[in-house]
Amino acid sequence: MKPVLVLVGRPNVGKSTLFNRLTNSRDALVANYPGLTRDRHYGEGYIGKKSFIIIDTGGFEPEVKKGIMHEMTKQTKQAIIESDIIIFIVDGRQGLVEQDKLITNFLRKSGQPIVLVINKSENINSSISLDFYELGIGNPHIISALYGNGIKNFLENILTIELPYKKFFKKKEFTNIHSIEYIKVAIVGKPNVGKSTLINSLLGENRVITYDTPGTTRDSIKSLFEYNNKKYILIDTAGIRRRNKTFEVIEKFSVIKTLKSILEANVVILLLDAQQNISAQDINIANFIYESGRSLIVCVNKWDSIIHNQRKIIKNNIKKKLNFLSFAMFNFISAIKLNNINSFMESINHVYDSSIIHLSTSRITRALISATKNHPPCRKKLIRPKLRYAHQGGKNPPIIVIHGNRLKYIGNDYKRYLEKYFYRTFSLIGTPLKIEFRSNINPYIKI
Repeated sequence: MKPVLVLVGRPNVGKSTLFNRLTNSRDALVANYPGLTRDRHYGEGYIGKKSFIIIDTGGFEPEVKKGIMHEMTKQTKQAIIESDIIIFIVDGRQGLVEQDKLITNFLRKSGQPIVLVINKSENINSSISLDFYELGIGNPHIISALYGNGIKNFLENILTIELPYKKFFKKKEFTNIHSIEYIKVAIVGKPNVGKSTLINSLLGENRVITYDTPGTTRDSIKSLFEYNNKKYILIDTAGIRRRNKTFEVIEKFSVIKTLKSILEANVVILLLDAQQNISAQDINIANFIYESGRSLIVCVNKWDSIIHNQRKIIKNNIKKKLNFLSFAMFNFISAIKLNNINSFMESINHVYDSSIIHLSTSRITRALISATKNHPPCRKKLIRPKLRYAHQGGKNPPIIVIHGNRLKYIGNDYKRYLEKYFYRTFSLIGTPLKIEFRSNINPYIKI
């Protein structure tokens, strides 16, 4: 099995930069601000033919007993339990500080191998390592995560460590998270609508920090999840705020990662709060999902808190304000109580199946002929477009390419008619359908 490495250290020593370097990705947020990584973050790295699992953690302050730093520390402790080797990162520029000693004392109690790494070593004297021998955890590795200095030797030494025991990484074995067998589900919405609570309820553990402060998830966190023999990657994203509240650099990074998570996903869950009215920001998020062509489930959380005689009114209000999402599936749940979760998971399966549906050319063409027979395209300036045949041009979302003559005269109304006709004919649900027109070229006409 792959060894599991966990990156531990106080805030802003370069853990996320090293994570990105080792996984050859930009999956963890990186900027010069303490406390940026709050949840544990999983990835896979390679050196030669050897591979390993690596866990990025938030800043570790074992003495803190309350607040968000306490929640971050709990996440780090859980990551240490899951790991085989602890990579303890310190800051070479600042030198040895008291907090490094406190963390060392805590890590010793785990009984796991500890590898000391001095980061930010660029442009400083190598003698700085002498101070860190005081920690008594062996020879330090001097690296620069930012520039890649010393990384190869550091990794080669780590992967030769003989582990006194093996802990198998069963729950979150990231062998290939881009495999087709996993359905990627991004959960998005405004801050504090219950995104992390929903994922934690599904996973049955506190995988993502949930704290009664809007914006506690700053990064996009991926977790593997299996339900009824199907595998999913759940992506918890940072809440997207109104534009005038995103001045903080970190907040902007998080929004970008949320939007990228939408584009990466197979299915997007737009989570709304049943206790709040639909806001302009909800509509903005929904519009981005629509424009991206992702399959969509509008999921209304905290539904159990709504009295029965108000439910129909709220449902109608939501669908009225999101009327441009006519293709979307709507679900009403309680994330914390797992009410209607069976229906929720079935919704994901249905919309995913619709998004990757395979349609033969003959089937689409028959549907096109039937649609034009029932309602021919209107004439424009005595010219009637001629739709001849169609084929599938893509999946996720399904794309139908229609060939014919004089197709530039087809208006948006007729295009919407065709979209609805195909949608009903092919029993699609939860996925947008895109239509492209391609006019046949007459070889006897000179261009």
